[in-house]
Amino acid sequence: MSSKLYPAGRQLFLGGLAIAVAGAILFSAKAIVAKLIYRYPVDAVMLITFRMLFSLPLFAAVALWKARSETPLSNRDRARIVVLGLIGYYLSSFLDFLGLQYISAGLERLILFLTPSFVLLMSFLFYRRRVTWLEWAALLISYLGTVLVFLHDVRLGGANIGLGSTLVLGAAISYALYLMLSGELVSRVGAMRLVAYAMCVSCVACIVQFMVLRPWPVLLQQSAPVYGLSMINAVFCTVLPVFLTMIAVARIGPATAAQAGMVGPVSTLFLGALILDEPVTAIQLTGTSLVLVGIYLISKKKT
Repeated sequence: MSSKLYPAGRQLFLGGLAIAVAGAILFSAKAIVAKLIYRYPVDAVMLITFRMLFSLPLFAAVALWKARSETPLSNRDRARIVVLGLIGYYLSSFLDFLGLQYISAGLERLILFLTPSFVLLMSFLFYRRRVTWLEWAALLISYLGTVLVFLHDVRLGGANIGLGSTLVLGAAISYALYLMLSGELVSRVGAMRLVAYAMCVSCVACIVQFMVLRPWPVLLQQSAPVYGLSMINAVFCTVLPVFLTMIAVARIGPATAAQAGMVGPVSTLFLGALILDEPVTAIQLTGTSLVLVGIYLISKKKT
């Protein structure tokens, strides 16, 4: 291959690619961990509270480091970060975990993977961005793949498949809105600083929500597996993939890192089969392939 593809060297590129793939697999695995936690008497409110409660010290440490080493933010930027934290990580995560109570991990990951297409549609609707025929075709292919898997899951049973899919769809749209609104702020504040601050906002919102809806002593009355799985969900499926993705973006660029993230739906499908005994059928593989092709075409156009 040409050295132009690897300006910092082949090993650096492959290392960055491996980091991006690892981050995508770990982040996608949160659906698997959530499904395991739901086997115990835990609802979405408690699940997301434990996730954020265990994540908060790590994100807070990064936030304090950034606050001390960089210039203070304006009040306007602080307000924007609060809004972004509530939209992108609190609302999106909560809707996602609510939906996971009703649908398979594989379908959840496919719906969330439509986020780039929602960003494209929002750009078209609100910013009058020109969308090419290739991008329209990519959107159609992606949505066709998701509908195929959705109909497959409905046929297999489950009265609340529609409800769960709608909730996860709301999570994808919410996160797409976060990406749209954070564009200008990222360049001014920095990706790591923005993520750390926004995640702290989200963590606090989730904890406050729990205190309003549930008696706090319940947090101390769970079984050991719930605590263990929640810790895995926080550290390995939340904090670690966030920073792995940022490292990968710094090494290989956002476009390549995004394409590496396409391993997510595939890894979730097979992890679901391996750990949760979710079926892997020809229809699911076909639908997943269609979604991956559609998102790949979109990502290629952006480059």
